[in-house]
Amino acid sequence: MRTKIIRTKTALWVAALATLHLVLLLAGFFAPEDPTTQDRGLPYAPPMRLHFKDSAGFHLRPFIYAWTTVMDGDQAGTYQEDRSREYPLRFWVSGSRYKLLGVFGTTVHLFGVDEPGRVLLFGTDGYGRDEFSRVLWGGQISVAAGITATLIALFAGSILGIIAGYYGRWIDESLMGVTELFLSLPWLYFLLGVRAFLPLHLSTLRTFFLLTSVIGLIGWARPSRLVRGVVLSARNRNYILAARGFGGSDFYLLRRHLLPEVFGLLLTQAALLIPRYIAAEVTLSFFGLGVNEPVPSWGNMLSTLQQYSVLVSYGWLLAPAGALVVTSVLYSSLADVFHSRLESHQSWK
Repeated sequence: MRTKIIRTKTALWVAALATLHLVLLLAGFFAPEDPTTQDRGLPYAPPMRLHFKDSAGFHLRPFIYAWTTVMDGDQAGTYQEDRSREYPLRFWVSGSRYKLLGVFGTTVHLFGVDEPGRVLLFGTDGYGRDEFSRVLWGGQISVAAGITATLIALFAGSILGIIAGYYGRWIDESLMGVTELFLSLPWLYFLLGVRAFLPLHLSTLRTFFLLTSVIGLIGWARPSRLVRGVVLSARNRNYILAARGFGGSDFYLLRRHLLPEVFGLLLTQAALLIPRYIAAEVTLSFFGLGVNEPVPSWGNMLSTLQQYSVLVSYGWLLAPAGALVVTSVLYSSLADVFHSRLESHQSWK
């Protein structure tokens, strides 16, 4: 019964994360606008409401009203709905051009409204750019950075951990000494220092790979230590000793017996590290050390909130932080399920 519950939870969280990543992967399709398109006439416009009812009655198709600026009175400078014209929400519309999956050029979007209307589900930023579109496109950068950095950290950590745990002796002592050194470093400050030392004026692609490499190579120590512990305990089990006695090579023992032991641990570590490294990218970009404008990432989108007046006045600009929290919760929940499965598997053995 417990195994069935764990499998159900695993399927649930995997499906939720798969949906999230699919939406981010197809950000151009789900985003109604180009994330870099500016409209200086609509700075800090609040999110639009979807309406189903007007003076004529109830409508099955939702619609919006455009924002207009109040020019006089006590509400001067604020936004109000212009009810002189309705903009029905349409699906499978043609809009700004983008590259689907970064390869195929297309103009098809999931939803939108007729020009000159704009559908602003999350409002706009100070340049009048659609916040909802920027959250989706920015999620591509931030989540991809977290996943790439995690792969680098797990690859380096698993190789060094396997070598240290399998061969032991002076190799183990040397590698674990370096691991302890990395674990003792103040991770966030060290990351900020290393990134600040590197060139700032780079292309977006170079900045991305530089950022993920720095984060991944700093974070290899903890996975390495955990993998080393698993290999150290597994290498003296009877079936591995028997395989070695029958002439099994080191490569065969590692591939056939030890790597399957490590795989479950690596899955759990991946689910834990990805949100941590997404937060690392967000932190660096927030301080101007990551991906720079006009390319959106959750970090540089939140950097405008360093101004107190913006923070207290335009709450919808916290949308990237909300997306970060949702992503972190999903990954943490999946990590808990993976950990439960790993414990169940070990107890069965």
